[in-house]
Amino acid sequence: MKAMISTVSLAMSLALAAPAFAQDAPAAASQPAAAPTAADADAFVAAVEKDLFDYSVEASQVNWVNATYITDDTDAMAARINAVGTEKSVQYALEAAKYMNVPGLSADTKRKLDILRTGLVLPAPTTPGAATELNTIATDLQSQYGKGKGTLDGKPISGSDIEAEMGNLDHTPAEYAEMWASWHDNVGAPMKDDYARMVGIANEGAKELGFSDVGAMWRSGYDMPPEEFAKTTERLWQEVKPLYMALHTYVRWKLNEKYGDAVQPKTGPIRADLLGNMWAQEWGNIYPLVAPAGSGDLGYDIGDLLKAKGKGPLDMVRAGENFYSSLGFAPLPDSFWKRSLFLKPADREVVCHASAWDVDNKDDIRIKMCIKVNSDDFVTIHHELGHNYYQRAYNKQPYLYLNGANDGFHEAIGDFIALSITPQYLVDIGLLDKSQVPGADKDIGLLLRQAMDKVAFLPFGLLVDRWRWGVFDGTIQPADYNKAWTDLRRQYQGITPPVERPADAFDPGAKYHIPGNTPYSRYFLARILQFQFYQAACKQAGWKGPLHRCSFYGNKKVGANLNAMLEMGASKPWPDALQAFTGTREMSGKAMMEYFAPLKTWLDEQNKGHPSGW
Repeated sequence: MKAMISTVSLAMSLALAAPAFAQDAPAAASQPAAAPTAADADAFVAAVEKDLFDYSVEASQVNWVNATYITDDTDAMAARINAVGTEKSVQYALEAAKYMNVPGLSADTKRKLDILRTGLVLPAPTTPGAATELNTIATDLQSQYGKGKGTLDGKPISGSDIEAEMGNLDHTPAEYAEMWASWHDNVGAPMKDDYARMVGIANEGAKELGFSDVGAMWRSGYDMPPEEFAKTTERLWQEVKPLYMALHTYVRWKLNEKYGDAVQPKTGPIRADLLGNMWAQEWGNIYPLVAPAGSGDLGYDIGDLLKAKGKGPLDMVRAGENFYSSLGFAPLPDSFWKRSLFLKPADREVVCHASAWDVDNKDDIRIKMCIKVNSDDFVTIHHELGHNYYQRAYNKQPYLYLNGANDGFHEAIGDFIALSITPQYLVDIGLLDKSQVPGADKDIGLLLRQAMDKVAFLPFGLLVDRWRWGVFDGTIQPADYNKAWTDLRRQYQGITPPVERPADAFDPGAKYHIPGNTPYSRYFLARILQFQFYQAACKQAGWKGPLHRCSFYGNKKVGANLNAMLEMGASKPWPDALQAFTGTREMSGKAMMEYFAPLKTWLDEQNKGHPSGW
């Protein structure tokens, strides 16, 4: 998952503490009168927006320096400024909750109060000592994960290394099982009691903010009642489930052919450690095991094309900018080229993980990457610039609206632009000769390779928060944490652990986003929305061929419609933003189904005679 650094997220989403009030908080944010009025609420919101605007610029600058010049000193500076943001966001959430039932609130003020109230990830109650305990537990859980190790051949192996080795096709099933079990036992299991305690404290904090529990608070950020959001995500899953089922059936019998009945039976769930990923969330690493002979070879590699034309990292960024310019977007500002980090410096440590930044809430947009001339980074650049153009499009909105329409939108924008990196687009920009455009006989391999990541991810993207919602609302008790996790993974993904799991295991803790307390529904939504955006753009461009071959490069009508959605930021409910670009107010999986329709037909043909389901 690529990162997007928004000014709002710096001030709001870091919050894991309770009200240790910031010394420089605006006067209007102090304790409201016994009977606050709508005018009081308006004044509170105005003061908060000014304070957070000013704070966020300084916080962005400090965090940028820390990410691009890592030293003990910049670490300390970032920790201090982020602690201030935590204090502000907790204070303002609690204050916002006090205004929620004031009569006569304008729709604008109510929306901003909701954003403040739901901006926390783990709210602590005002009970003395609760904030410190919650912060300590949350920090310790992340630290435990970061220090975690598994084993391979009985020898310790770090988290990043074990992730890579799970995707190495040279290992035996026994080695995969060892890595999987050791990681889940060593990293997950020790967290269980602390996690349960953290849930209890955070739920008390959510109740003070007016929510039944933390899960309900998370689900309240989607312009609909919490229970309606749960139904919406389930509906989306049901729309795309037939495609996942066909992929699961195909991959299972291919793994059975490779490993035999004793390792992977012909029926039932797939063994979780055989899919090339520690969490079986993306299966692309095992594509060579399932690829149809010959059809997955494009006949060219984007990295090789770039090198043959003598293109370097900056040329790749210029190509990305050119895509957006072709849609009618203004060129990137000079400051982007002067202040972005494009190459890994030789003289210092930096965070190379690709991210897009909005530093001043206006036009100081940047990307941070250690670009290599290869296909992956060419695609990533187009993706990250999607965040930047979104950030710039909504920069005239009030501070609290400087964000995506919902948390799935920002990721989906970059993803849907990246879908347009088709062979025809490469021809249009002079990278690929028309004679090298692969024929239709290559499509199935290409679509299968994409599906191994984009489609395989869907049920996992859904179940992570499904599990947490049950934990937060109490329907999943600590004694059943692991059983419920394993059951959900079997229900949605059709996978099973490679070894028997003890009752006191805590396998959810072996996935970073659980101890890291990162809501996960956004990733599921982004996978769905990117295809919906892509289909809409292709229709507007008048595309007539198969959807997966469409490129809307150079289409100003698409750009104008896209900008109409982007410039809204978070100022309107997300259905308004969706309608501005796609013409519909409903998220739908049908576009993804259309995109992969040729693959679905092929999979159904291949799967004849092979049992489906588990």
